Amino acid sequence: MAGLKSEIEQQRPFSSIQEEALLNLMRTSDAVNRAFHRKTRDWGVTSTQYNVLRILRGAEPRGLTCAAIGRRMITAEPDITRLLGRLKTLKLIRQRRDPKDRRVVWTQISAAGLELLRQMDPVINRTPLELLENMSEDEVADLIRLLELARKKSQELLEPECTEHLKALERASG
Repeated sequence: MAGLKSEIEQQRPFSSIQEEALLNLMRTSDAVNRAFHRKTRDWGVTSTQYNVLRILRGAEPRGLTCAAIGRRMITAEPDITRLLGRLKTLKLIRQRRDPKDRRVVWTQISAAGLELLRQMDPVINRTPLELLENMSEDEVADLIRLLELARKKSQELLEPECTEHLKALERASG
């Protein structure tokens, strides 16, 4: 198996093993995201739109506000309002104003959105198995532990920025 240095045709050594690990993580994330996107595009939705639908299915029947959806996203989405607008145009979600606070908009998955997920589930549920089939369960468990450890430090570094971003999302959604 070719290493990252060979894949990206880098001549110089990495400045540190941490740099090599981080670049490997970023390259792997991109490859996994592209593979997952190929799985979702057959149904006319992006992987990000699929993620929103999956989140809303889990929040049935009440639904979620825009800010709550943003907090649950796998990948940060800077313009959730526009993303929800596209899903609404596709009739995969429905939205309603909160009767007690008209500034708050609740988003729910529609019957068409549920049907789409039902069709997608068999393929999407196989995808993690396909993408990680070359690893043992122990290796996958180690990977999860190491990724969570790396993400924890990243989140600590982003904490002030994330806090401001989430506050902005909450203000935007009411």
